[in-house]
Amino acid sequence: MSTADASSTRWSPLWRNPDFLKLWSGSTISQFGSLVIAVALPFAAILALGASPFQMALLRTSEIIPALIMALIAGVWVDRLKRRPILIVTDLGRAILLATIPAAAFAHLLTMAQLYAVTLLAAVLGIFFDVAYRSYLPSIVAKEELAEANSKLGASASVAEVGAFSLAGWMVQVLSAPIAILIDAISFLFSAAFVWTISAAEPSPHTEAARESLGRELTEGALFVLNDPILRALVPAIAIGTFGNSMFGTEYSLYALRALGFKPALLGVIFAIGGIGSLVGALIVGRISNRFGAGPTMIAGLVLWGLGELCVPIARHANTVGAALMIAQQLSDGAGMLYYINLTTLRQTIPPGSMLGRVNATMRFLVLACQLAGTLASGILAEIIGLRATLALGASANLLAAGWLAASPIRNLADVNLSSSYAAHAP
Repeated sequence: MSTADASSTRWSPLWRNPDFLKLWSGSTISQFGSLVIAVALPFAAILALGASPFQMALLRTSEIIPALIMALIAGVWVDRLKRRPILIVTDLGRAILLATIPAAAFAHLLTMAQLYAVTLLAAVLGIFFDVAYRSYLPSIVAKEELAEANSKLGASASVAEVGAFSLAGWMVQVLSAPIAILIDAISFLFSAAFVWTISAAEPSPHTEAARESLGRELTEGALFVLNDPILRALVPAIAIGTFGNSMFGTEYSLYALRALGFKPALLGVIFAIGGIGSLVGALIVGRISNRFGAGPTMIAGLVLWGLGELCVPIARHANTVGAALMIAQQLSDGAGMLYYINLTTLRQTIPPGSMLGRVNATMRFLVLACQLAGTLASGILAEIIGLRATLALGASANLLAAGWLAASPIRNLADVNLSSSYAAHAP
């Protein structure tokens, strides 16, 4: 049974799964706070501390490098340990770290150095959370329900995006960025509380893995990705798209605030519209994938996403035309969801449970390495060729990634609920 055909029959079981609802609630709250800080932290650096394009790239690098270093190690330990305690501890740790930013701001002691340090340490905790989260979901949701579960999580994240981005812009403009960051810290406490209440017995870690060497376990995760035809085909597309999106995202706020002249409140509202696009994408991904196949849906999603991003460098001023182009880019986030939800489900359904942590960590390592490269490239290119040209180059990457997938076995992929990708091709 296909994802969309089964959606109505599988809807009720997930609504009656209290542990999924708790994880879903905690995720939504955490997403809300994280999206607030996604706006507030760059705004704090730009507006309060006068950050340059290179400093913005360095701030982004402070988030990527530690996560990159720890990604593969996190995968090993997520497979060695129970995953729920990892989620709780990392949520609490990030709440404490983020709370130091408003504390320093209120004491007039906030510096770029502190922003770098907090971002770095929070990234280490964040990579453990991300790998554990993606690996924990299959233990509380049946395998055939993962696509629907990811769609629901994507939909709620989109709703959080609508509220968080619109609220964050006003909060930064009216109250200040540190207040917005404080709200983010509190959101992690709520997320930890919801995960704490999950009662499902988590499968015990595989004890034989603990006796293996770290290097061997790291290698096993990478080899699984390289030996699986579907995951292997996805690697170049993920690399190309992530590199470009990192270039685009690093300099986006600087371009919108300084080059175009948008105010934080209006920019927050524009960001919120992206949540509406993402919500629509998350709600229709099952039907679209069922009608056209998961592979063609992923390819089309990347094409539309890239075309939407190309609207941003076309904008010249913070006027009606400029706002319309920025809104068009945000609405294209819905197309990105068509790609992302299918991609996430593939990463969760193909590996066996004992390999989920390492496979997810291997893919996360790839993403982070490409984010780092894209971020550094954006900082250098923006100083040489300007923000507009840098954004255009970054936006073009999704089109290249779509071209790669169109030439790969992914173009014939019919479904994402796979136990083995070797039998995943449809005629």
